[in-house]
Amino acid sequence: MTDIHGIDELMIPVRPDQLDPGAVIAQSLDNQWVSAQLTEEMIRAGKSLRQVADQRNTQVRAEYFRGLINAEQVVVNRAFFYNNRAISQDLIEGGEAREAHRKLLTSGALVPYLIAERHPAEQPASYLHVDAAGYAAWRDTFEQMSATDRVRCVRMSWDDQENRDRTRARLFRPFAAKVQGLTALDLDLLAGQVGVPAEEYGAFRRRLGELVSFSNDLNVRGESVVRNVLYEEFVTVPGSNVADGEYDGSKPFAAQIKQLLDLLYSVNLADALGRYPLTPQGSLRRLVLQEVRDVRDDPEVVRDPEALFLFLQKQAFGVVQDHLTPSNVDGLTLGDVWSLRQSGDWNAYIRAFGALSADPLAFHEHVGRVFDRYVQLNRTIVKLAAARRQRVGSSRWSPVIEVVVTLGGSVFTAITADQTWEVLGSIAPLAAGPVGGSVQLVLRNRREGMREQRFAREIARVRLESEHEWAQFHDLVSRLSAYRESAAAPPQATASTTTQDNDDLYEW
Repeated sequence: MTDIHGIDELMIPVRPDQLDPGAVIAQSLDNQWVSAQLTEEMIRAGKSLRQVADQRNTQVRAEYFRGLINAEQVVVNRAFFYNNRAISQDLIEGGEAREAHRKLLTSGALVPYLIAERHPAEQPASYLHVDAAGYAAWRDTFEQMSATDRVRCVRMSWDDQENRDRTRARLFRPFAAKVQGLTALDLDLLAGQVGVPAEEYGAFRRRLGELVSFSNDLNVRGESVVRNVLYEEFVTVPGSNVADGEYDGSKPFAAQIKQLLDLLYSVNLADALGRYPLTPQGSLRRLVLQEVRDVRDDPEVVRDPEALFLFLQKQAFGVVQDHLTPSNVDGLTLGDVWSLRQSGDWNAYIRAFGALSADPLAFHEHVGRVFDRYVQLNRTIVKLAAARRQRVGSSRWSPVIEVVVTLGGSVFTAITADQTWEVLGSIAPLAAGPVGGSVQLVLRNRREGMREQRFAREIARVRLESEHEWAQFHDLVSRLSAYRESAAAPPQATASTTTQDNDDLYEW
């Protein structure tokens, strides 16, 4: 391994299968991530990422902290540590903020993902955009670590040739294949899901056809199908730097295509690492891809219609006494987050979720404990913020448990709140053959805001092998007294992960 400033001994190289079973990959830390609503606002006002930096940074900071609060381990593209100010501001600030960041790194709470680098502090390639202040602070953080500190870093493989091969096979080619497969989807369903008005479905279909044709031409010419190139053609202002995020409202459906490309781009790393994505609010859900993921060797996949149906039953939870929940987790400091992760309440919460994710079919045995630990954790956050006089408000707490089952393009949502329970079905046309999806658990406040503490995690994958099994599941759900169904397009929601290329691998 190349010696980088004499600090190689500080790194623990790990493979994807050595990540924590509860590790997540945060999409919101992608340098192009913007919520769907903010994307539309930027295009209407002609604003760039730089011009909405404060608003975006607040949203990203909240998602960053939520990830560290709700998951035991967060995998982050190493470039985002220094290029994303929501993360690097703690390194640049120095002092207690940098020390908290160091502790999160050396404890394995934050794991840098290296796409081609041999070391997390390696100098970025000259052709890549780099925040100089962020990178200097990132490098200094490693140089100032003690001899006993260790930082886990993950790559597809630590053999360089094998890493290149696996990265292309697991990230680059799947991205190209997904782009080129867009026109094979139910395009009217997709149009509704990404917010296209019904009268514009035809124009949207044609624009996606142009995107797929452009992508296919790149592939035929032997050129890489990467997000930046597609952005330049279909999303960003001609001649602008993609990193600046100047989205061109004169390009048809630029906002919707950006959201789709970001989703396709983001799902690859989570799949390649075999871990679940952390889904930010305000982003497109993976269900719009209408895919059936290959889960043949996954023992935790839910395959039985009756077992899947049980997830949608009414949940029981205890009365919440203090009626408070933190309203803006980004008002905490990174030091607060570190302290919280050392608390008994946080560890009890993580153990409860770990038991649930290890045995999702015993959902009803575990979900009550997860909820109880979640409520106690929120109380602890409110008390911690008050004791340290942090700018973290508290909201009235009206707890809601949501269980979201996606199957193909259909969504079933069971909502349990105080004295209420309803199950909503949004049904999409069913394709022949197997249908796949997931089960997601959401714990939130009924009156939640973008920056509130909330929990949203995928807890199981789903695969029903035939139309008969789908019909069996649908029939069971339809008999529920609280069930209501529509044929409307499912609501937009959230997606997965990101990866950014470096060195001899093309930049996305």
